[in-house]
Amino acid sequence: MTQRARINKDGPLIDAGAELDPVHPRNLPPPAVAVRATGLTTAEVAERVARGEVNDIPVRSSRTLNEIIRANVLTRFNAIIGVLWLIMLFVAPIQDSLFGFVIIANTGIGIIQELRAKKTLDSLAVIGEAKPTVRRDGTASEVSTSEIVLGDLVELGPGDKVVVDGEVAEAESLEIDESLLTGEADPVVKQRGDTVMSGSFVVAGGGAFTATKVGREAYAAQLAEEASRFTLVHSELRTGISTILKYVTWMMVPTAIGLILSQLFTKDNDFKDSVARTVGGIVPMVPEGLVLLTSVAFAIGVIRLGRKECLVQELPAIEGLARVDVVCLDKTGTLTEGGMDVTELRPLGDTGTAYTEKVLGALGKSDPRPNASLQAIIDAYPNPDGEEWRCTQSLPFSSARKYSGAAFSHGDGETSAWLLGAPDVLLPTRDPALHEIDQLNEQGLRVLLLARVAGAVDALDAPDVAAGAEPAALVVLEQRLRPEASATLTYFAEQDVAAKVISGDNAVSVGAVAAKLGLPGADKTIDARELPAEQAQMGVSMDTHSVFGRVSPQQKRDMVGALQSRGHTVAMTGDGVNDVLALKDADIGVSMGSGSEATRAVAQIVLLNNSFATLPSVVAEGRRVIGNITRVATLFLTKTVYSVLLAILVVCSQVEYPFLPRHVTLLSTLTIGVPAFFLALAPNKERARPHFVRRVMRYSIPGGVIAAAVTFSTYLLARSHYSGEGALQAETSAATLALFLVTMWVLAIIARPYTWWRVGLVATMGLGFLVVLVVPWLQNFFALRLVGTTMPWAAVGIAVVGAGLLEGAWRWVDRRFPA
Repeated sequence: MTQRARINKDGPLIDAGAELDPVHPRNLPPPAVAVRATGLTTAEVAERVARGEVNDIPVRSSRTLNEIIRANVLTRFNAIIGVLWLIMLFVAPIQDSLFGFVIIANTGIGIIQELRAKKTLDSLAVIGEAKPTVRRDGTASEVSTSEIVLGDLVELGPGDKVVVDGEVAEAESLEIDESLLTGEADPVVKQRGDTVMSGSFVVAGGGAFTATKVGREAYAAQLAEEASRFTLVHSELRTGISTILKYVTWMMVPTAIGLILSQLFTKDNDFKDSVARTVGGIVPMVPEGLVLLTSVAFAIGVIRLGRKECLVQELPAIEGLARVDVVCLDKTGTLTEGGMDVTELRPLGDTGTAYTEKVLGALGKSDPRPNASLQAIIDAYPNPDGEEWRCTQSLPFSSARKYSGAAFSHGDGETSAWLLGAPDVLLPTRDPALHEIDQLNEQGLRVLLLARVAGAVDALDAPDVAAGAEPAALVVLEQRLRPEASATLTYFAEQDVAAKVISGDNAVSVGAVAAKLGLPGADKTIDARELPAEQAQMGVSMDTHSVFGRVSPQQKRDMVGALQSRGHTVAMTGDGVNDVLALKDADIGVSMGSGSEATRAVAQIVLLNNSFATLPSVVAEGRRVIGNITRVATLFLTKTVYSVLLAILVVCSQVEYPFLPRHVTLLSTLTIGVPAFFLALAPNKERARPHFVRRVMRYSIPGGVIAAAVTFSTYLLARSHYSGEGALQAETSAATLALFLVTMWVLAIIARPYTWWRVGLVATMGLGFLVVLVVPWLQNFFALRLVGTTMPWAAVGIAVVGAGLLEGAWRWVDRRFPA
């Protein structure tokens, strides 16, 4: 690979003995020649590794094995259940200790699923990891971020992220954006000797820096090491569940104390039986499987998305994308593929085609790190060998400027300076060439203007350099539409998610591309230079229009903020360095795997297969998690509510608690545990809605109250009906039947809308309870035997009334407290 000569403010840096490149990319004739920095030697790298001077920051991907085990085992409710289980192992038959084995199984399932998710995330993180280019022994090569050592010479180009702190050693019009660290929006021009901080990124130009701080000493590492690790928190779902568990704990403690006093010290029953019934009252208050199923649902979502080469860098992003109601799309690289083709070259004025091609070839060679547009020009017009045009100045492309340029010294002694970029930026507003350009833009083509700078040029980065520039040619580029983009936009429209195309390209061209993809509102494209700067007014424009062109990087960020200020949940997709600020500020940032290092670093979701069509799968996974956990949480909390109320009623009535732990285990397994597992993992296309806690409690409170009333009424009726030896078991059996039937109706409501498998699930649970009632050894094992016909049928009748009350209460709640 031929190495180009590099020149900075202190003079050129060239390879010793290397032939000088005819296109010399930097300012002014070199006053002196210096040897190009070769970086560390292999021996020096080995010494630093031995001293531990390595960038040993852990890659953001997943929790460690110990963290996963601790998170699943060492929980508040596992501690409560564990203590009660140990007590029951000593004072009661094994069937009254089944709840403990269920907890062990649940914890094991949770650990296994998270380990599967960890394996998926770790493998995808390796694929998607940014690999900086490091110069060692004079040779540039890509290494893992964790392999950088102190003193390494790290090369930089547009879109590259600064991965460790350092000092600039080479600078070629190097502009670095530090806004993610400092909040300062304007890029900072860096010269040799300046400091660069990890977490910043290159927006224009190139160069290299020497690593001065690595590992946890680096600036960004100190800020973000903990925040960037794999986590299951910081989502409405997890926060809502934590809130619910806090309230449950507050209810449990006084109720459990009252139940213990009632059963152990005020009743004259057998001590072991009293202990068993006390535990039977406390255990169902604990929604033990709710956190587990939430974790499992997220973990399985990660595994499913991983199979589609979608890297979820922050787990709540699955949930977050499901809540999105506006998705902002960058056109280039998202709706269109990264590559382009030159379809036509139209000389303007007296400039000949051959000369124009020579200029374009020299411009291409002047930039060692061309963007997609310039790469297409390089492919179409390679610089011929022997062309003695020496580059005396270069201006890399910047999304803020919308153009690049270079100045040349010709072999015959003449000089010239050229600009290549957006025609509507380089030309005056009423220039006649703009009409021709608009016609091309209306076809969805990208058009660049080649213009010759008028007069002598002191600095190409002067703000007025384009003034008076002479148009020389139009370069017409065709963009390749992603084949899946149209179907994905249609999906978002069907799901009531508004799509906004925000691009730095010409507004007319962007609108034409959007129209080809069938995006509504593509005929009303807005030029972002005409947008109001005030957030409220910008928000109105964003709500009423769908396609925006000539958007600067800062405007993309402002647009996201304007939409959020109007109550929208915003996702931003992009792949270029000009998308980084908007990706960071959006509720959910989505980057293409082929995007710049900076975009992949700030995005919560990376589409490693570069397929826009993967987004609907992410939305579907999020909706599955949110919708199904809402259903499952309602089941668990209905049980908690009726258990607390039953305990209170028992304490106030001074009667035996109706259930042993074995009855609680049977009811929980058939009406909650098994159904919840299937419901939590089922497909669910329902749009995610906010206020998780309110939506869960508005169903679980009336459901729990009715279930408690039905159960306790049946229990009191049975106490008056039965007497003599075996009466307590008969009373418990009748109460168990009533509670099973009413909670089965809760399950039947939760399972709606019905599908064949949901009907089968409810029916199978009912059949399981029936088997327990009719098989003699199961009757003995669970201490369930219905005595006579009067009381069992009375229990059924009371449960039917309860089911009717449930239907009426839930329909009233839907009308009175809409979600």
